[in-house]
Amino acid sequence: MEFIIYILLSIVAGAGAGYVIYLYKKSKISEEKLKIHEEVQRIIEEAKKEAEAIKKEAHITAKEVVYQLKSEAEREIKEKTKEISYQEKRLRQKEELLDRKLEQVERKEAELNRIEKELILREKQILDRENHYKQLIKEQQNLLEKIANMKEEEARQELFRKIEQETRFEAAKLIKRIEDEAKQEADKKAKEILSLAVQRYASDYVVDATVTAVSLPSDEMKGRIIGREGRNIRAFEALTGVDLVVDDTPELVILSSFDPIRREVARIALERLIADGRIHPARIEEVVEKARRDVDISIKEEGEKAVFELGLSGIHPEIIKLIGRLKYRTSYGQNVLQHSKEVAWLSGIMAGEIGVNVNLAKRAGLLHDIGKAVDHEMEGSHQEIGAMLARKYGESEEVINAILSHHEDVEFSCVESALVAAADALSAARPGVRRETIESYIKRLTKLEELAMSFQGVQTSYAIQAGREVRLIVRPDILSDEECALLARELSKRIEKELSYPGQIKVTVIRESRFIEYAK
Repeated sequence: MEFIIYILLSIVAGAGAGYVIYLYKKSKISEEKLKIHEEVQRIIEEAKKEAEAIKKEAHITAKEVVYQLKSEAEREIKEKTKEISYQEKRLRQKEELLDRKLEQVERKEAELNRIEKELILREKQILDRENHYKQLIKEQQNLLEKIANMKEEEARQELFRKIEQETRFEAAKLIKRIEDEAKQEADKKAKEILSLAVQRYASDYVVDATVTAVSLPSDEMKGRIIGREGRNIRAFEALTGVDLVVDDTPELVILSSFDPIRREVARIALERLIADGRIHPARIEEVVEKARRDVDISIKEEGEKAVFELGLSGIHPEIIKLIGRLKYRTSYGQNVLQHSKEVAWLSGIMAGEIGVNVNLAKRAGLLHDIGKAVDHEMEGSHQEIGAMLARKYGESEEVINAILSHHEDVEFSCVESALVAAADALSAARPGVRRETIESYIKRLTKLEELAMSFQGVQTSYAIQAGREVRLIVRPDILSDEECALLARELSKRIEKELSYPGQIKVTVIRESRFIEYAK
């Protein structure tokens, strides 16, 4: 293509040159015509030579391109051929492998067919034997029913009944033997530890009520407390949240409230108002507010004092305030702060005796009833509230478990939790430390006797020693000695599950045989 272009350019150049020469000849000197012609010829010759050189160069370049393309094509053909040979080789190998596997499968299939035929034959033989055995068993059952004069189901029930009786009898004997052995080993050690703990820690207990009496210097003070048209007493009751009872009792007024902290604030405020003599609504508001601040300080001091007495550290300040609030909380008339400290001391002493963590036992014992400080303000049992507060203020999981399990509502996770539960029962069960209403007391005794009478073979039951023991008199013709031991155990479990009571309840089962004859 380039060669043709060069030729065309040369032709155009020659034609142009000729035309120029022609004009030049015509218009100028004619003698120069020959020279111009020669120059034109020379230019044409040079153009031809240049075109020939370009043609040769283009031909050589084309040959080189063709050679390169041919070489690349041959190389690609060789690579493709080599790859095709490799793939053919792999295909032949796979075909050979598949042929071998197919032969193996055919051999296994033949083997499985043979085994299947043998299994079918054996299954048929087993089925024939099974039918034969069933026929023999049926004949034997018919023969046994005819001999025993009893149906199969009746015989089965009778056998189960006898086995159950024998099993219960053996179980009762085993339980009684295990309990006797365990008691011989454990009672002595437990009594030593508990008696030592009680001897080393002996504390007074306080019984609070829902009312507080405040003495007056004279009966004239009652009128000043009431105020004109009762405005003073109304302001006092509104600010403190307690009922102020002014009756005919000489030189005495009564503060009544189920909230001991409010009652304490009211007592301090009233005593200060009486001592000051200035009683009017504005003064009452001022004194009540100051008394409330003083009680808050006293609560904090009581909490710090309890923690210091027990030698504990690292307790959150909010927990310390809650501990102080327990001073104004009672349970069955027992002061909860005093009870918590007592449980802490007892738990620590028992932990020291058996070689476990004394500080953990004390800490858990002090905090086990912490939920009672706010249980009238929050939903849930005091164990759940206490565990929530302990978790909120960073107490350990062992302390949280002791709080949750001290009434055995959840499983003990450590020995210290069990010690806290034992110390709690010990502190609450001491004679006179707690009191309850006559209605709940009678209801508990009645329920206790009803539970005892619900067992088969019980003739009479008595709840004695203020409900701390229940005695059962059983019929000797229905229950044996071993079954009596089992009855005592089952009744104690039901009492633990269905009744709420302080301390523990002793279950005594009495079985007596009498043989009477008359001499005539």
